[in-house]
Formats: sequence, C-alpha cells, structure tokens
Amino acid sequence: MDDSKGLAYFFLGVGVGVAVGMIFAPQSGAETRGLIKSKATESGDYLRRRSEELRDQASDAVQKGRETVSKHRENLSAALDAGRQAYREAVSQGPKGEA
Repeated sequence: MDDSKGLAYFFLGVGVGVAVGMIFAPQSGAETRGLIKSKATESGDYLRRRSEELRDQASDAVQKGRETVSKHRENLSAALDAGRQAYREAVSQGPKGEA
C-alpha cells in the first residue's frame, strides 16, 4: 500500500469518526460544559454543607465533653470534701478506745 493512500485512509477514518461522534453525541459541547460546571457547583455546595454539619457535630461533642468533665469535677470535689470532713471527725474523736 502506498504511503499517500494510507494517510488518505487515516484522514478519512478521522473524518468519519468525528462525523459519527457529532451525530450520536447526546449533547452539544456547550451543554456538556454547562453540565460539568453545574455538577462541580453541586459538589462544592455539598462539601460546604457537609463540613458545616461536621463542624456543628464536633462542637456539640466538645460541649457535651465539657459538661461531663464539669459534672465529674463537681462529684470529685464533693467526694474530697466528704473525705476531709470524715478525716477531721475521726481525728477529733481520737482512737476508738478513748471515748
């Protein structure tokens, strides 16, 4: 086969491929670009919403943790105060045999 004929067949194939692609393309280039842009915008909006939700959930978890720590701190403080009071009473009464 001659090189010029091979090159001609190549360009004929490219032309037929482009024509078939244009005929069977579901959308025009502008429509496809618009679709890609809208999907990118939707994805960005989704990521922003999701990050706000996660931030709110993390904030709630931190607040609950602070409340739990505060409650445990109060319980520990009350237990220490009760232990000190019991110690003072035991020391002021002296040994059990001296009442």
